[in-house]
Amino acid sequence: MSDSAPRGERLETYGYTQQLARSLGFRDLVVYGLVFMVPIAPFGIFGGVFQGAGGMVALAYAVGMLAMMFTAHSYAQMSRAFPMAGSVYSYAGRGIGAPFGFLSGWMILLDYILVPALLYLVAAVAMNSLVASVPVWLWLIGFVVLNTVVNWLGIEMTARINKIMLAAELVVLAIFLVVGAVAVAQGKGNGFSFHAFYDAHTFSWSLVFGAVSIAVLSFLGFDGISTLAEENRDSARAIGRSMVAALLLAGVLFIVQTWLAAMLVPHPQTLISDGDPDGTAFYDAARVAGGAWLGTLSALATAIAWGFANSLVAQAATSRLLFAMARDRQLPHFLARIDPRSKVPANATFLVAVVSLGLGLYMNSRTDGITLLGSLVNFGAMTAFLVLHVSVVVHYVVRGGSRDWWRHLIAPLIGFAILTYVVINAKVAAQRLGFLWLAIGVVLLIGLLVAGRRPELPNENSTAEEAGHA
Repeated sequence: MSDSAPRGERLETYGYTQQLARSLGFRDLVVYGLVFMVPIAPFGIFGGVFQGAGGMVALAYAVGMLAMMFTAHSYAQMSRAFPMAGSVYSYAGRGIGAPFGFLSGWMILLDYILVPALLYLVAAVAMNSLVASVPVWLWLIGFVVLNTVVNWLGIEMTARINKIMLAAELVVLAIFLVVGAVAVAQGKGNGFSFHAFYDAHTFSWSLVFGAVSIAVLSFLGFDGISTLAEENRDSARAIGRSMVAALLLAGVLFIVQTWLAAMLVPHPQTLISDGDPDGTAFYDAARVAGGAWLGTLSALATAIAWGFANSLVAQAATSRLLFAMARDRQLPHFLARIDPRSKVPANATFLVAVVSLGLGLYMNSRTDGITLLGSLVNFGAMTAFLVLHVSVVVHYVVRGGSRDWWRHLIAPLIGFAILTYVVINAKVAAQRLGFLWLAIGVVLLIGLLVAGRRPELPNENSTAEEAGHA
């Protein structure tokens, strides 16, 4: 079926009815992806990536962008074939088979459900460092309630807030880049160099890819655009094009800001050896560039961006994934309820809020809460992306007989290989907990099969025909 077919008509061919409001254009989708990734995301994890990469932080972000570009390519191919909400869950389920969709959806849940909690916790801790009289738990509650209300008011309200927050983040980033560039030109910091891209004294690919497994946290969120497929008013191609555009824009910003910060950070060798336990390395670099005011501005911008802008879209994306799985009766059906006024999955939105608050409060009680959440988020996303690349090959080449070797075979295989190397070089703790989550998903799937409740998708048999015409 052609990409130019009415979006609602295409959705109905898969056994669904149009329930969500189609009100988002290409620009809205790009803004959504940029806000989800957060243009100033490296502010919060700069020290960890710097240490992990042996100082080659800009190189780690460049490799991470390359890996995510191949993943975005695979998302683009699958979103054209299956223009529906659900992200990799829908694509793997229809591209390979419903059981694989269940497992990939289970793994991406590790990313989507934990991301809002991670964002709220990082923001609450940052705000507490600025206003110590307000405890972390109170900041957590405030951020959760505010975002839930905005999301409940509808996707159009979320889109408007996204544009305002994106503009504010870009202003802060521009201030840092200008002040930082002037500072480097004046000889402040460590002097002009390309060590952030390559340092012969520390370079090794295993070191760089280990850092990529941390840096990729900044890129997570571009895939959230795919969860809005049923709210996209343009052609199905807009989903893939908006992903690539958002990734490219964010990647360039990440590379430039981390390169500049690497030249300004005080005591770089100490940062490599001792790490950044307080998460203030970027703010320290900002203070070197412009003084205390720039350090405080950077910390405040990080708190607002992570705790409001990013978590707002993260909650929206997670609720859409829960909605898609519940609509297919692979999660409790009450999560598929659409609010008749705002046209959003209300119950799923409220559940995400409750889970995020509970996890945030629990992880705040642990000394390694933020690190643990971040590791699990990355592992869940990377493993789900691996299944996504396989879905492209199976759907287009194996089932559809495609001979478009680059788009449907070579590019997905390259993306698969890069992500496999990233997962292998990830932290051991993340690997253990991630595989434990996967094992739980396998047990649940076996239980469904034994009980005679094999996961199924509406009109699942139509996928082969669609592959032949895509």
